[in-house]
Amino acid sequence: MTEPNHSSRTPSSTDESDSIGGAEISLLDIVTFVQSAWKKLAIAAVVGAVLGLGNWYFLGSYQAEYVLLNNNNNNSYALDLVSWKMLQKSLPNLADQIVEDNKAPQDQAFLYKALSNEQWWQKNVLPTYALSKADTKDLAGISKDLDAASTTILSLTLTASGSSKEQSIVNVRASAKFLRSGSAYLQIRSLLNGYESQTVSAVADVQQKITSTQIEMGYQQERVKSLEELHKRFPGGANISGQVVDPKDSGAKYLPLATQIVAVNNDINGSKEVLARLQKRLEQIGLIKAFIDQAIPLQDQTFDGLALDDQLLVIEGSLRSKLGKGDANGQELLDQLHSQLLAIQVRFTKGLEANTAPTASKKGMIKSTAGGLVAAFFLMLLALLGQRVWVSIKSGGVKS
Repeated sequence: MTEPNHSSRTPSSTDESDSIGGAEISLLDIVTFVQSAWKKLAIAAVVGAVLGLGNWYFLGSYQAEYVLLNNNNNNSYALDLVSWKMLQKSLPNLADQIVEDNKAPQDQAFLYKALSNEQWWQKNVLPTYALSKADTKDLAGISKDLDAASTTILSLTLTASGSSKEQSIVNVRASAKFLRSGSAYLQIRSLLNGYESQTVSAVADVQQKITSTQIEMGYQQERVKSLEELHKRFPGGANISGQVVDPKDSGAKYLPLATQIVAVNNDINGSKEVLARLQKRLEQIGLIKAFIDQAIPLQDQTFDGLALDDQLLVIEGSLRSKLGKGDANGQELLDQLHSQLLAIQVRFTKGLEANTAPTASKKGMIKSTAGGLVAAFFLMLLALLGQRVWVSIKSGGVKS
């Protein structure tokens, strides 16, 4: 009796290659798939492009562009490379402070939030230099003046977006205004801080110098008394030498007494002049303090540097009207302050000035249309591939 053969069939290498080959997609499969699905893919791409175009038309934002010229007034540009880099760091912090204090202009809180981001300034405010990087490479080594020209800013181009053409123009104008007024505010704050520090540290320094000079003058006066007493006792030494001498010099004691008396009196007069100058400086510091006492509260009330500048000029004019006639000392200080305030005002008005109105347009049509086309095409491709895989799985299940 023959025993049944229970040996199982082991898969051969041919079967294994067949299974692997069955999992591969041949070029014919790809061609067949494209032939059967190209209409659907094309329709999806067209629909996607239309949707992308519609999205750009109805939801796309406008972008306004505004050019501020960096004018050269009195051989000095409003902004150089160093000051611009400092403003790029400082203006976002100022905008953030304005937002936190709820002092943003009406309906511009969202814009000021964007302005508080340092990346906004790097992306939306682009300086134009006298020489580009390519120019400096081509002209390298010709002249040292080219190094300065390569960092000279000719203009600043500001861009801002908005839901409408009018809104984008409003936003870019507001951005330009903040650039100028905020920069002026930062410079005024630095100026006031400098003056405020003078009212604290300079007073102590001047007072110390006054005390030292008074002590020295006391010694000089005692020296004169002693010399005059000697002169009375020895009137024969009345000849005055024409030699210039320092009374403190060791050899001065051998000069005629009259010469020594004249020299010490000259020192006393010098000390009196120093005291007078120091006293005038104290008066100037008092005038500075009167200005600072009125200026600091205004600085805390507004962040508009140009408006603040006007207010400070009014304070300066008021202090000037109270000066006594012939007070050249106070006049000198107020002239210096007036000059500094006017320089800031001119720098951020006439120095950064637009000679054309901002322009606005809706950009990104091609990008939005192409994005919609590509997205719809690949979504349809994935859907068709998924459908084919699902049909393959179902057919495989039926066969088993």
